[in-house]
Amino acid sequence: MPPEPPPLPVPAPLLEAWPHLPAFWPERPLRPGPAGTPPPFDPGPFRPPCLGGREVPVALVWGDAPDPVGAALARPAPCPPDLDRLLASIVAARLGGPPGLPDPGAEALGVAPRGARIVLDPCDPARRDAAEASLAAARGAGGAVLLACDPFAAGAPVLPGSLPRLDPWTLLDAAAVLHGASRDLALLALAAGVRVADGPLAGADPHDIWARLLAATRCADPFRRRPCSLEDAIALLALWKSRAAEGRRVAACLGIHPYKRARIRALLASDGPAPSFHRGAGRGVAAARRRGGALLAWSASAPAGLREEAAAAGVEVLWLEDGFIRSAGLGAAFRAGASFALDGIGPHYDPARDSDLERLLNTAEVPPPLRARAAALRQTIVARGITKYNLGGAAPSLAAPPGRRRILVPGQVEDDAAVRLGGAGIAGNLDLLRRVRAAEPDAFLVYKPHPDIEAGYRRGRIPAAQLAGLADQVLAGAPMAAVLGQVDAVHTLTSLTGFEALLRGIPVTCWGLPFYAGWGLTTDRTPPPRPRRRLALDELVAVALILYPRCLDPLTELPCPPEVLIERMDRPELFPRGRFGALRAAEGFVRRSLARLRGLR
Repeated sequence: MPPEPPPLPVPAPLLEAWPHLPAFWPERPLRPGPAGTPPPFDPGPFRPPCLGGREVPVALVWGDAPDPVGAALARPAPCPPDLDRLLASIVAARLGGPPGLPDPGAEALGVAPRGARIVLDPCDPARRDAAEASLAAARGAGGAVLLACDPFAAGAPVLPGSLPRLDPWTLLDAAAVLHGASRDLALLALAAGVRVADGPLAGADPHDIWARLLAATRCADPFRRRPCSLEDAIALLALWKSRAAEGRRVAACLGIHPYKRARIRALLASDGPAPSFHRGAGRGVAAARRRGGALLAWSASAPAGLREEAAAAGVEVLWLEDGFIRSAGLGAAFRAGASFALDGIGPHYDPARDSDLERLLNTAEVPPPLRARAAALRQTIVARGITKYNLGGAAPSLAAPPGRRRILVPGQVEDDAAVRLGGAGIAGNLDLLRRVRAAEPDAFLVYKPHPDIEAGYRRGRIPAAQLAGLADQVLAGAPMAAVLGQVDAVHTLTSLTGFEALLRGIPVTCWGLPFYAGWGLTTDRTPPPRPRRRLALDELVAVALILYPRCLDPLTELPCPPEVLIERMDRPELFPRGRFGALRAAEGFVRRSLARLRGLR
């Protein structure tokens, strides 16, 4: 039996800050090392973005301290067969740079892509002579020459005329050749196919260098606290980089209820300052203008004229709403959601306007790997009974006689913006029921009130007397997934239940204009206002549940893939009722009691 490997000493603060750290070395125990001991690992070219003061590693290069990357590069290693694909994914994701540097691209530097010799200012007086020699050599070679601070240098420039620190990938976009690059920048240059003219990696074989580096790289999933593949690590780092850049854009928020603000701060976490929160449009626009950033508005509570007011001030507006898989529990009970629809054009539920979601659905390519991922995600959602709110409760028993077609009509909150804007002129739940009954006179109609209405939080309750003769059965307190498993079709105005039915292969008729209508997957009573291409179901799923939403893990409060959020729905304690939840529950009880007294239920 082989001897057990000795414990790996790790600085105690890192063990506390990164609970997933043991997953990088599952075969070896970790123990707190002496104070001041450098860790035997470094993220190297896989440095994570800074998210609200946290840099959580997903990939670490393991080697001798204090220079694990240098130690890794000194060890020979076989070239993995998929190295070119891995390097291409690193380049495509623009990974490895220090967090938060501007990344405007080559055109912003006034040169063609790969059109200049880039000379790096080391920002170190001790290296000034070598930098001046590199600059002279570059100028002597002819062609365009740019002088820029090395992105990985921490000091002040030592050469006059140096450009400020920029993201490494902007420099690599512009570079035909690099002069004076640090090792960290040279590694990225080799991945991108840019020639390194001098320094320790000059003339190195990119495949040999990166094979050595990857052989010493360990990856771990911070959500599940287990080892993961380098492909998954790169994808997560790319996601985080995108979210950090998006967070930096936002200077102020408007109309965000206090119970949501902590979650929205986590959603927008970056290396920049946190956004301010405002109730009045004027103050929100003014705050965004002062900071030179965008205003993030909660779509449903945005005041009329906000677009025009912001445009007059030169402020960009972003629109935020709950995502399509939100939480375990109702938002109306002050439970913060964990997925969001952030749109740079307009609310996705307003069919009068375009939106990022509609454009993605109309134009995004869904290659086979993404379609397969969407199919797996859809199957998981169906198997686990996942819906928007994931409410508990016993499965209902439908009283439909044998042979009658069972049609579900989900109720909606009648003053909800999606109903007002996308309802196609239908005046609420009662009007919808009447139209469905007229269209399906022989069907067994099942009406399920919206859970916010059942709880007494929102408007849209239909008096029991008016339901008679329209709905054959009214379901109260039943979990939506269990209901969908017993019906033959769904007729809806704009309810997300229609989308949830599509995931389960149930025919859906749309009387209004929800985002999922018009793509050839539903029967549409109202034509969409703009042309839409035909989509396969898993193309719709890929866009709506993978590409479009912003998911946040409620446990780590880090941006996460939707698959992680689906797993978290098994833990309702991660979605606790907000500070005013008890008061809200009492309000709902009073409203329900009054409704019973008035004969509304």
